[in-house]
Amino acid sequence: MYQPLADRIRPQKLEDVVGQRDLLGENGVLHRILDSGNIPNMIFYGPSGIGKTTVASIIARKTNRKLYHLNATNASISDIKGITEEIGTFLAQDGALVYLDEIQYFNKKQQQSLLEFIEDGRITLIASTTENPYFYIYNAVLSRCTVFEFHAVQPPEIERAVKRAFDIALEGKTVTVTPEAITAIAFGCGGDVRKAMNAVELASTGALDGETITEEQVKQVAQRSNMRYDRDGDSHYDVLSAFQKSIRGSDPDAGIHYLARLLEAGDMISAARRMLVIASEDIGLAHPQCAAIVKACVDSAFQLGMPEARIPLAQAVILMATAPKSNSAMCAIDAAIADIRQHGAGNIPDALRDCHYGGAQKMGHGKGYLYSHDYPNHWVAQQFLPEHLADRQYYVYGDNKLEQTASSYWEKIKGIQK
Repeated sequence: MYQPLADRIRPQKLEDVVGQRDLLGENGVLHRILDSGNIPNMIFYGPSGIGKTTVASIIARKTNRKLYHLNATNASISDIKGITEEIGTFLAQDGALVYLDEIQYFNKKQQQSLLEFIEDGRITLIASTTENPYFYIYNAVLSRCTVFEFHAVQPPEIERAVKRAFDIALEGKTVTVTPEAITAIAFGCGGDVRKAMNAVELASTGALDGETITEEQVKQVAQRSNMRYDRDGDSHYDVLSAFQKSIRGSDPDAGIHYLARLLEAGDMISAARRMLVIASEDIGLAHPQCAAIVKACVDSAFQLGMPEARIPLAQAVILMATAPKSNSAMCAIDAAIADIRQHGAGNIPDALRDCHYGGAQKMGHGKGYLYSHDYPNHWVAQQFLPEHLADRQYYVYGDNKLEQTASSYWEKIKGIQK
């Protein structure tokens, strides 16, 4: 029976698992928990192909428990109940460890049904998910489990696994593998060890005695998977978050990097939308023309299409990353909205109300309004906010050159006329 290479070389000890040293190393928290023998209910969170299932298998083996592997995409609570019926029999003498893959596919009722089984200790649950558990797993389950985050494995660690995989896959053959081929697989799998193993298996299967497996051959069989991106998942929001924070932090190189990731994933729309937000949220009044320039670049990108679209988008990213920054406009509108929600909108002062219709003057609308252009410097002191908000200040001038110039101007004008 055919057994994939990834299964054939699956580690049997924590020490052999590739990556996750912060969890699995000698002083790692999971290593210490396993040594204690007291295994809590756990949630393994992280991308696919990085060892979550392998670690669950090792835990079951070391604690002498039978491992029941279920996938939430097709499992049901009746499957869990069936497992509990085996506990205490020769099938599960030392208790059961249930590994529930992709728990986010269980609905609320199904997830809550797990509680009776994990609270009375009949089973130990290890659930895994590629989605953020704090978004997809209900609090009742979360509160009874410990969350461990697994990370994509770094290329240097994957290289060691790739070398070992080639040794096993090519056993009995006189085939040479170039260092460049090993590196290409390690860097091309996006931190997914399983994908790396699949690439090794494909490259090895067709290799004949006396041949050399080269970087070019590996690139032909390896998947184009050197980054993780799911337009509807956590990685989508993580990339967009990093994109905006890099531009806000005035790092053009990082901004361009995350733009490239979005474009390589085919998500120009999300990149463009976020750039339009950044232009006003983070650059704002420090460089007001930036919003118009970014809009022009975005429009050009959509008219051009890829690959040419990358150029105006890159121009806009570099402009924003190197521009002076101000979030004063965003802070002002957020403060005003918060005030309205807390204190109500209030009545508009009569002087400001519309008086361009019959009967308006009888109601006092427009009475006492001072036309600003009739006064020196086009300004005169009067109250514009509703009475209960009369002393509020929402806009605070930013510390950039442009806003400070405006601040100085109005301090001078308003000081003269006070």
